[in-house]
Amino acid sequence: MSARVVPIALDTGTAYGRPAPRHRPELTEVDAGTPMGELLRRYWHPIGLQADATDTPRQVRVLGEDLILFRDGSGRPGLVHPRCAHRGSSLHYGKVEARGLRCCYHGWLFDVHGHCLEQPCEPEGGRFRDKVRQPWYPVQERYGLIWAYLGPPEKKPVLPRYECLETLDEGEFLEANDDSIGGGGPPVIPCNWLQHYENLVDPFHVVILHASFSGTQFVPEMAVMPQVSWDTQAHSVRTLSTRKLPDGKTLRRISEAGLPTLRVIPSPRLGRFGRVESLGWVLPIDNHSFRIYVVGRVREKGELVKMRSRLNGKLWEELTPEEHRLFPGDYEAQVSQGPIAAHSEEHLATSDRGVVMLRRLLEKQLEVMRTGGDPAGVSFDADAPPVHFSAGNFLED
Repeated sequence: MSARVVPIALDTGTAYGRPAPRHRPELTEVDAGTPMGELLRRYWHPIGLQADATDTPRQVRVLGEDLILFRDGSGRPGLVHPRCAHRGSSLHYGKVEARGLRCCYHGWLFDVHGHCLEQPCEPEGGRFRDKVRQPWYPVQERYGLIWAYLGPPEKKPVLPRYECLETLDEGEFLEANDDSIGGGGPPVIPCNWLQHYENLVDPFHVVILHASFSGTQFVPEMAVMPQVSWDTQAHSVRTLSTRKLPDGKTLRRISEAGLPTLRVIPSPRLGRFGRVESLGWVLPIDNHSFRIYVVGRVREKGELVKMRSRLNGKLWEELTPEEHRLFPGDYEAQVSQGPIAAHSEEHLATSDRGVVMLRRLLEKQLEVMRTGGDPAGVSFDADAPPVHFSAGNFLED
């Protein structure tokens, strides 16, 4: 009698043979010539605090480009390509003078618009110096920040103004910060910018990550599971969250992810009610890192710094490795997705509707640009009214 063969039940779904994960390059990669890189280059971006532009050349990295920021002796900020147009020495080692930035190697002097003013080793100071131009980018100063436009010159828009930063209540003034407030970690965060940008339209992680999982990080009201809806505005995706509080009141909270990279997020500490108090700009440094610049209306110096996240009662840099594991925040959740999240591995659910809508808004702008149009949020009208957002915390009986 032959032995009976019993088939072995296979456990499907193991990791064996899994295809290599993929990300969506058209939404994540920001180098010049890529779809998203070209879209982002149609907008102005903050690249530093006003105080960062000094008579000491400063290295900055923006959208995958290495650049030099400086301020000449007349007080004008300049942003130039780092390699001298003469023979490629880095202008990081240059000297700032009254009229511009002088290269350390042979002394060529460039103004804030890249014009070559002097070639001291050449006859007559350089008979053809006006034929040489150092690559440069336009910069402006506003709200305590230095802004740069890295796109095609013929498409340069006006630098926007924002209603919530233009209209100050009595006793308020503006404060700018480059500590990546809202990022939950160090000033430079080592993952793709989109991982944080999409977090802006995900209100449910506040209840899990910032409340029940790692302890109440903000205020008890934010631990209440909200009823959520989303809508798409002209230049943002808006999240509307409603929380029924134990005292019978209703907290309505509106936040927005604005184009191109804006954080329009009211304070989760509920210090004030009404319109949003601050704006943040997620600056893609390159494909694998970003930082956040924030400008807010404050009543005392240093007020923005107090908004920094605390976990287990500590700032991010004060946590031990074990505390980072036990009390994760936005930094741990987003950076652990990898340098660029593997979109092919996602299983999106109903709570991710805002993420889908935000990706569609970006895709729409890519298509508009591809067909020769101007993306949403771009204006060429210097007299245009300030940009208005409806975000804020609103408490109702």
